[in-house]
Amino acid sequence: MAKPPARTSSSQDIQAFLGTARAVSVFAERNPRLLFAIDATASREPTWAMARDRQAAMFHSVGQLASLSIQLCYYRGFQEFKASPWLNDSAALARQMAQVRCEGGHTQIRRLLRHALKVHQQTPLRALVFIGDAIEEAPDTLCHLAGECGLRKLPLFLFQEGHDGPVERTFRSMARISGGAWARFDQHSAEALADLLGAVARYASGGREALENHPGQGAKLLLQQLKP
Repeated sequence: MAKPPARTSSSQDIQAFLGTARAVSVFAERNPRLLFAIDATASREPTWAMARDRQAAMFHSVGQLASLSIQLCYYRGFQEFKASPWLNDSAALARQMAQVRCEGGHTQIRRLLRHALKVHQQTPLRALVFIGDAIEEAPDTLCHLAGECGLRKLPLFLFQEGHDGPVERTFRSMARISGGAWARFDQHSAEALADLLGAVARYASGGREALENHPGQGAKLLLQQLKP
């Protein structure tokens, strides 16, 4: 006859669990992780070459912050969602980005946020960065998930390509609810965008203090929106 499961945990089990939890906490502190996500649906194809160059600015910033690990995520086509391995090498990140091509399909921001929350539960993320131009999902659902991110201290940094009003309102709400920030992804302000993305990387690596010690305009913009 099989032995029934124990009703209570032994002190050794509790100590082992606490030791594992501490180890995960130390790992997350020493190896800050950032999830970098992009919309690769057909609506972004006309500006994709420009976007790829601008997005590479983030990878350059990561190259200056060797302790930061990044996972590249994107969605496109018919329910296609990809997540790369965790990478510290900016060159490897750039190669991953260069392989992405746009394909027609619906937005999958809800799926992205659920993926981020799952990853965050396993080993905490410092932030999620998303670049996109459209929303084809219910804003209330996305804001609810953004609220869950906020409760779990996972700020969303949302970069909007284009000037769609409803998209901007939803992105701004999601950023505010999560404790993150919103900014325009503008092809006419390459230097400002690189500064913004670099500021996000610094925040992911060193928290609010890293932004307060950085004089760039991107850091100032993020600090204006970030919750104290």
